[in-house]
Amino acid sequence: MPRNPGYRLYGRSVGKPLSPRQQALIDRILPDIDLPDAGQIDPVALLPDARSHILEIGFGGGEHLAGQADRNPDFGYIGIEPFLNGFAKAVTQVEEMELGNVRLHRGDARDTLPRFRDGSLDRIFLLFPDPWPKKRHAKRRFVQAITRDHFARLLKPGGQLRIATDVKAYADHVMMQMHDDERFVWQAAMADDWRIAPADHIRTRYEAKNLGDCAPVFMDFVRV
Repeated sequence: MPRNPGYRLYGRSVGKPLSPRQQALIDRILPDIDLPDAGQIDPVALLPDARSHILEIGFGGGEHLAGQADRNPDFGYIGIEPFLNGFAKAVTQVEEMELGNVRLHRGDARDTLPRFRDGSLDRIFLLFPDPWPKKRHAKRRFVQAITRDHFARLLKPGGQLRIATDVKAYADHVMMQMHDDERFVWQAAMADDWRIAPADHIRTRYEAKNLGDCAPVFMDFVRV
C-alpha cells in the first residue's frame, strides 16, 4: 500500500542485521500472521474466535503484546511496529510461546489505522512511544488530532485506550490533546491512578531502563 504523502516515519526503522534464525522465522511465519496488504482490516475476520480485539501500536520488542496474548488466550491481539529488529523479536516470541491469537504487521501505524473497520476494537495500547521531547519536534509525536480521531473511530463504546510514557512533556502533550475531547473520559480519580501501573500492566525491559525524565505515567481513557 503506498505511504500517505502527509506522513513521514521519523527515526530509524532498521538496526543491526537480523540473525539467520530471525529472518527464517519471519519468512516462514509472517505470511500467516500479517495483516492484509490492501483493503479493509477487520479484526473479527482476522481473529474470529476471539471475544475481544486489542491493538498495540509500536510494540517494541513485543514483550507486553506477547505477555498479554499469553495471559488472555481468548482475546485477539494485533500489533503494529515499524522497527525491524523489535518486530523480529516479537515474531520469535509468537513462535516460542505458540501464540495463535496474535497478528503482527511491520509498518507505520498512521498508514494502517485508516484501513481498520469502524468500531472494531475493544482496546488500544500505546505504550512509551518515541517522545520527541524537543518542542520543535512535537508534531512528530504519535498522539495528534488525526490519530485521536482514529482512536475514537476504531474503539467501540466503552472501549479503552491506554497511553503510557516516562517523559513529562509527552504526558502533558497527551493530556492537552485528549482533555477537551468529549468522546473520551479519563479514568483517573486520584494521583495513584496514573502514578501506579494498572493491575493488568506487563512491564518490559525498555520500561525498566528508565530512559525518560519522570516515573511512568499511565493514562487510561474510555470511549463514550
